[in-house]
Amino acid sequence: CYCVRKKEERKVKANDREYNEKFQYASNCIMTSKYNMLTFLPVNLFEQFQEVANTYFLFLLILQLIPQISSLSWFTTIVPLALVLSITAVKDATDDYFRHRSDNQVNNHQSQVLIRGSLQKERWMNVRVGDIIKLENNQSVVADLLLLSSSEPHGLCYIETAELDGETNVKVRQSVSVPAELGDPNNLATFNGEVVCEPPNNKLDRFCGTLYWRDKKYPLTNQNMLLRGCVLRNTEACYGLVIFAGPDTKLMQNSGRTKFKRTSIDRLMNTLVLWIFGFLVCMGVILAVGNAVWEKEVGSLFQSYLPWDPPVDNFLFSAFLSFWSYVIILNTVVPISLYVSVEVIRLGHSYFINWDRQMFCSQCNTAAEARTTTLNEELGQVEYVFSDKTGTLTQNIMSFNKCSINGQAYGEVTETEGTQQKRLDFTPFNPLANPDFCFYDEKLLESVKVGDWHSHEYFRLLSLCHTVMSEEKSEGELVYKAQSPDEGALVKAARNFGFVFRSRTPGTITTTELGRTVTYSLLAILDFNNIRKRMSVIVRNPAGRIRLYCKGADTVLLERLHPCNQELMTITSDHLNEYAADGLRTLALAYRDVSEEEWEVWSESHRSADKAVDCREDRLAAAYDKIEQDMMLLGATAIEDKLQEGVSETIALLSLANIKVWVLTGDKQETAVNIGYSCKMLTDDMMEVFTISGRTVQSVRQELGSASFPGNGFREGQEGDGVAGDDQLQGSPCPLPPTYLMDNISGEFGLIINGHSLAHALEADMEVEFVSTACACKAVICCRVTPLQKAQVVELIKKHKKAVTLAIGDGANDVSMIKSAHIGVGISGQEGIQAVLASDYSFAQFRFLQRLLLVHGRWSYLRMCRFLCYFFYKNFAFTMVHFWFGFFCGFSAQIALDTGFWTVINHVFVWGSLGLYFTIMLALHSQTLFRIFPKQFHFVGCAQSTLLQPVVWLTIALATAICIVPVLAFRFLKLDLKPQLSDTVRTHLCVSVAIVSESRLGARGGSRSGYAFAHQEGFGELITSGKNMRLSSLGLASFASRHSSSWIETLRRKNTPPSSSGDCSPKTTLRRGTLFLFSLRTELIQPYWTVFPASMGCLRSKVQYSRVFVKKNFHQ
Repeated sequence: CYCVRKKEERKVKANDREYNEKFQYASNCIMTSKYNMLTFLPVNLFEQFQEVANTYFLFLLILQLIPQISSLSWFTTIVPLALVLSITAVKDATDDYFRHRSDNQVNNHQSQVLIRGSLQKERWMNVRVGDIIKLENNQSVVADLLLLSSSEPHGLCYIETAELDGETNVKVRQSVSVPAELGDPNNLATFNGEVVCEPPNNKLDRFCGTLYWRDKKYPLTNQNMLLRGCVLRNTEACYGLVIFAGPDTKLMQNSGRTKFKRTSIDRLMNTLVLWIFGFLVCMGVILAVGNAVWEKEVGSLFQSYLPWDPPVDNFLFSAFLSFWSYVIILNTVVPISLYVSVEVIRLGHSYFINWDRQMFCSQCNTAAEARTTTLNEELGQVEYVFSDKTGTLTQNIMSFNKCSINGQAYGEVTETEGTQQKRLDFTPFNPLANPDFCFYDEKLLESVKVGDWHSHEYFRLLSLCHTVMSEEKSEGELVYKAQSPDEGALVKAARNFGFVFRSRTPGTITTTELGRTVTYSLLAILDFNNIRKRMSVIVRNPAGRIRLYCKGADTVLLERLHPCNQELMTITSDHLNEYAADGLRTLALAYRDVSEEEWEVWSESHRSADKAVDCREDRLAAAYDKIEQDMMLLGATAIEDKLQEGVSETIALLSLANIKVWVLTGDKQETAVNIGYSCKMLTDDMMEVFTISGRTVQSVRQELGSASFPGNGFREGQEGDGVAGDDQLQGSPCPLPPTYLMDNISGEFGLIINGHSLAHALEADMEVEFVSTACACKAVICCRVTPLQKAQVVELIKKHKKAVTLAIGDGANDVSMIKSAHIGVGISGQEGIQAVLASDYSFAQFRFLQRLLLVHGRWSYLRMCRFLCYFFYKNFAFTMVHFWFGFFCGFSAQIALDTGFWTVINHVFVWGSLGLYFTIMLALHSQTLFRIFPKQFHFVGCAQSTLLQPVVWLTIALATAICIVPVLAFRFLKLDLKPQLSDTVRTHLCVSVAIVSESRLGARGGSRSGYAFAHQEGFGELITSGKNMRLSSLGLASFASRHSSSWIETLRRKNTPPSSSGDCSPKTTLRRGTLFLFSLRTELIQPYWTVFPASMGCLRSKVQYSRVFVKKNFHQ
């Protein structure tokens, strides 16, 4: 029951700003930006320092400012930290600048506001709640307005809601049914009505309120509202009262921040960084303990001439300072640039997707688009794909294919051999026919021509029972604006068979029936929604007879028929099953005559429900259900929606890649099953296809149990371990069966479940049973599910399988599923762009999904993994040099490599030389030098033109190679022909270590790459369909077990030192390592170490005794 509570209601009085300001309603100023000039720096820094890595390096910078513990200059940390913070800040500032600019453009738009009896130009940001606004054709709606009057007859107003729901079809709104004097703009200045309505919310399809004016109450619904974001179409002008402004509008209420999606790589990196930080602390502790031991045992021997620094008075305090010094020195093991580098790589991968010509659809001129840059490598780890059917697997281009009228089926045309079906020509029969309409069964056209009553009534229903808007551009040129492709197809079919819908007003519908213009009085529209699954109209024909026409899903319409229709219903049901088996979308049609007395009684009850302030929707639904009874069956429709190109092949490839495809659809079960066979999800080779269609908890539980019966082949392996047994049925939190239990599955199975059963299967005490049964089947199809159930299925798999999920759809009913999955993909199809706007990736055809996952996803994942391996290896290799050096410098926190000097030198010479080269070259060919020295510098623009030629860059690359290769060759020859002492020692050590290691190398580890009725309001029909292949996961698991050696294990085996044997003692190994380390750094100490190849203790004592000498030479 949707009610307006007293405490939550909103009161708005027209033309009274003082009264409305008492409630402190929000202004119409929109602000989507995050920062301003004063708050940018502190707020942005606060957000950035919420990252653990940034906070760590800030802490490190503070430590480096303490001279007693820092042996590195502070700029070695502040430069990379400032660079990372600056890049992120510039990116955030740029994004926020564009938000500011967009806000300013919107807020400064001009609107006409009725102020003190006259229309005045006013900025949007200055509009207030209670103001009366004038809108003109093609203008955007400034705020959420209550439509008061319109220039169109009967107070109608036409709007386009593309910005709200992505639909470009024109929709109709009607002004409040108040006295006609409000249609005069001069009287609006004295209008002082008060609106009491619901508080601000994000429900686009409903509004509940009441207008109080002149001691009368007028009920308000969503049909009286113009929402911000709509555009006025085909209407000269209209006036509206501002109800919600600025952030209170439904558009802004729906523009909340999208849930941030993190990839498994992100989570892995965060975990690795924490472990690395712990490893850093461990190294610092080890070195600090070593410092304490050395200072106590050795350093105390020469305190007289080499005393401690003033703050240090004992060896424990020296170890404490040494710990923080090593935290500073070894900080490179924690990667500060990791996240920035990863984002740069992801940005490049996103451009690869955008530039992929094989994912470009030439028919609709749409390219693939990566709408996010954070999920590219996650595409390579998808295990479950949840797909919509209509518009995603199918084309969503509807065509009237077959029909059943009074038990007679039409549309089946038998082809004789050597002949081709001939399309009917409707033009001689009907000048208003659409030449693009295709139909082949001439019997139906003859039935209309001979005046069959049932055929006429059938197409009369199709021409009257709808919400289509008609636009007649010229005589006979009709353009229909339908809210769904299904409705458009049905109205077009009625048009070609002689019942042409021409125009409508709030109280009339005008048609042309077999060349004769007929105007019906429209008494009531019983609108469609996802609960009713049907719509009806009540009309009065020119003869004064009242009749109700109804169309809807057969599951709800057939049960409302008069008992005398039993035989006809049986025949029609058979036809419906045949149509569904052919993959067609079906509807049932019925009518009912209404007497004047019954109409008067029902009209009064309907009027009372319509004017109700509380629970209006429930009262209206009860009134609708009361009159939609004892109807007479007319027949059924069958609309064809073909599969898209390449759907079957894509699903087959995804299955081979161990990706389970679950298809979720709102169509009836027979249609969904047929589509399942068409796209090869279901095959005749399956042992059995189970159907779950129970409407109670017990029946669903029993059917799930029968699907898991031991005789069916896959229950045996589960019962032994009690999986999905009685304990789980009672809601115990038992884990799902392990993957190895699926080894006992024999054969392939399919599972089909409808929305009623799924509602029970998703309950807490049955969800484990449902997941285990569904995941053991190769294909799972769920029919008649709601958008909410789509999201619930996705969340269920995320919860129990811990797998990466992807949802793909094309309509507004798929948005919840797209947002729930780890990755959302939108199809830019026939149902608007709302799914695209909510998605992470978008393209035009389902077949592009295989390239997105199997090419871009796999490559992105492999590239990212290889980059991370290299990145962590580089950091560890660089850092461990300093750790190892600590054992040979008395743990005195000295650095082995002067990183700051060489970093500056490298950057200056590399970037400086490149910058200087291009600066000089561009300057020599600039217009400035040409103006000063026209004779000497007359090649203006040559540099820019030259640099655009690929041959030039090839020449530069070749020249660089020619210049470098001789130098490298000379260096290598010199090393072999005239080696220095350091070269000789280094070569001797490398050869000796290689000889010893060669006999002890193990095997190298392998490398791892590692409808029922698609109406605007109605997506209530349950739509679920799924495909899951558990057996294929076994192959992947066994493959992974055979190739499970990681890069860390491979690296460990490569670098494992040889075990002590023979004459290679630990002392000798240490000495050789020492010689090799220092020979790489400087020649100064090499003769010194070769003279003392003594024991480890003697060697370390000599190192510590000479630490001053070593430190000075290292700094030089």
